[in-house]
Amino acid sequence: MTSLLAFGSYIYQSASAIILIFAVSHILSPAQYTSFSLALATSQLACVFVFEWLQLAGVRFLAAASGAEAARLRFSLFAAGGLSALVLLLVGSVAGLLSTLETGVVALALALAVLQGGTDLYFMIVRVSDRLATASALLILRASVLLAGAVAAAHLHGTAAATLCGIAAGYGAVLLVSLVVHRISLQRPSRHAMLADWGNFCRYGIMAAAASVIHLSVPVTLRLIVIATLGRASTGAAGFSMAIDLLQRPFSVLVAAIHTVCYPNVVVQFERSIDGEARRTTARMLDFILCATIVMLGGLIGLLPDAAHLFVPADLLVDFLGAAPVAAIFYFLHTHLQATLAIVPHLTKSATRLVVVAACQLVLVSAAASIGALLHISVAGQIASAALATALVILFASGPLIRFRAAPRALLIVEATVAAAAVAMLATAPSDSLLWLAGKIAVAGLAVVLVTWRGDLLASARS
Repeated sequence: MTSLLAFGSYIYQSASAIILIFAVSHILSPAQYTSFSLALATSQLACVFVFEWLQLAGVRFLAAASGAEAARLRFSLFAAGGLSALVLLLVGSVAGLLSTLETGVVALALALAVLQGGTDLYFMIVRVSDRLATASALLILRASVLLAGAVAAAHLHGTAAATLCGIAAGYGAVLLVSLVVHRISLQRPSRHAMLADWGNFCRYGIMAAAASVIHLSVPVTLRLIVIATLGRASTGAAGFSMAIDLLQRPFSVLVAAIHTVCYPNVVVQFERSIDGEARRTTARMLDFILCATIVMLGGLIGLLPDAAHLFVPADLLVDFLGAAPVAAIFYFLHTHLQATLAIVPHLTKSATRLVVVAACQLVLVSAAASIGALLHISVAGQIASAALATALVILFASGPLIRFRAAPRALLIVEATVAAAAVAMLATAPSDSLLWLAGKIAVAGLAVVLVTWRGDLLASARS
């Protein structure tokens, strides 16, 4: 039951983020929405750059720790997080002077990065402290408050800065509530012990986080290349930005939910040197990730036209629909390169390999999108070239997972692919009436139920 609550919290968080984007795009002008989108993407990149290494190190080292050791590690993580936030504010303030965005927008983007990083770090510590239900409830609370704050601020003032301010206020409020709702034990280590902890965090966490930063910069770079071609104030840029904003959320949130529930157990099995059990739990996790994301890809392609006609502003509809399907394919591949193929390197702490793979993706995607821009191909063509470049990197980065011999069930993957293809074909079916739309949603839901039942995927969350 707790695992289902965890998945529900991530689904709710994803749905709230999508609703937020739809709502804000209706309230803000295209130029203001583009500025909001760029600032939000930049803050997320800065958050990953500064805090991701602590997130990764925390999960990797805290999952198998207990008692006084866990309390010491938590203190070391918070101390390192405070220093990281200070560095971000200092460096970001200087970099903001060179930005084309307004000074207030830059300041709010920095505040968002710090507040998001702080809440994510706290939620991670709550989760690995065997408080999955509490962490899930806090995620639901945060998603609700962020949605309310962003929409209220955008409606009252109608600017990107006001919308960002509403999100920042939401992060701050949830962080305060989290500190009250769940208090964690800390043990101040000696200076030597804390430096030793930081050294361990750095050797693994910084390199692993560098890979995450590079991966996150891939869609940001793609966004900048396309917007530079279209012009920031154009409806084409706003429609493309909306597609990129919306479609990065479902895959990343779903995979993050599965990682949150399943990965700590994989780490424990691996640390106990139980090779057969580690392979089994990893294979079950891969089953869950691959089947869930494959069916989600089919659902997005099949139902996006209907959702777009209902929720996307009319002046952005054509550009959104042109970019959205291929953007879904790009994010499907991008998420698996960043998260799925990285499971084994994370277990073995082969962080350098993660950086090399991420750098290869950044170089190839940047080159492909830039060539597409120079040749004046369509926005969909530029995104498709980025997807092909990512698929090429996946092909050459699969070695560690293959050698680990934690293979997912091939027949189950084929069945999930067939189900996803059937759902994707719903895009060609009419949906002029609510009855047709309800039927399409029912078919998609049936596909999810069948794949879940055939693979007994919920058992992966309990194992």
